[in-house]
Amino acid sequence: MEALLKLRAIFPENFNAQFYIDVINGLQSEPKHLDAKYFYDAEGDKLFQQIMNCEEYYLTDCEMEIFRQQTAELSEVIMQGGQPFDLIELGAGDATKSTHLLRDLIKQEADFTYLPIDISSHVISTLNATLPLSVPGLKIKGLQGEYFEMLKKAADISTNRKVVLFMGANIGNMPVADAEDFCEELRRNLNPGDMVLIGFDLKKNPETILAAYNDSEGITKEFNLNLLRRINRELGANFNVDTFHHYAMYDPETGSCKSYLVSLKEQVVTFPDGEEIHFKRDEYIWMEISQKYSLDQTKEFALRSGFKPVANFFDSKGWFVDAVWVAE
Repeated sequence: MEALLKLRAIFPENFNAQFYIDVINGLQSEPKHLDAKYFYDAEGDKLFQQIMNCEEYYLTDCEMEIFRQQTAELSEVIMQGGQPFDLIELGAGDATKSTHLLRDLIKQEADFTYLPIDISSHVISTLNATLPLSVPGLKIKGLQGEYFEMLKKAADISTNRKVVLFMGANIGNMPVADAEDFCEELRRNLNPGDMVLIGFDLKKNPETILAAYNDSEGITKEFNLNLLRRINRELGANFNVDTFHHYAMYDPETGSCKSYLVSLKEQVVTFPDGEEIHFKRDEYIWMEISQKYSLDQTKEFALRSGFKPVANFFDSKGWFVDAVWVAE
């Protein structure tokens, strides 16, 4: 507590203590790493929107195609006989994809309440205000907070069957072991008969995958470097981003696509409290992972976690799958 008070005296009023702790711990680890959740400040959000509009970044278009062109089929699987249910979206964002499903469910006169979950209070307040206007008849109750805490809250709100959406291949932003733990924890927060729709980016031509994370315009590079700039802005560090090189790689055997920032020289980065981070020449910071899976692996995930696979929805290229699982 005393150390934290000292830090607050050194840093500005909007100092995020957890951000500082996570950054220092990550940069003092071996190998060095940074938590990908910190990519998304205001500038990071803008850059990620640009990435999603890149010709090489296929993921968004693939899943959007599923939700636009197979909406009725999705609704049929989700409605499962017409019982009332809660439709819960983890990391709802702007709900662009799920809006297609919401409109079709309203059209089908499904008895459901939409419970979007997001860590951002701004996101939740925006969805609560705008979605009832764009989707007339929608019952919505946004929940702001961490996924599993809010799933517990959703269980307290009603005893209705739960249908959980976890889209955007966000499961791929975790190492495989962590993704398995996530699915097991998800199952523990659901009852038998509850349903999950989860998006997986499938293994495909390695060049196609690598290009999505190393675009020709260099936007992904700027997205990664922006985290160093954010650390400078919010934590007072003195990273020289010109001395770091963005490097992306994909291993088709393991399905692991990783991004790194590599130090181009020996250097020391300092923080206002005197903390120093030493870099050797060619030393790297592991920035993020985007794991790709085979269809068989997605089925194994389900079965090991206590789910039964019941349906798969693919885009026209077969590059992406929204898998539907039922809790056993």
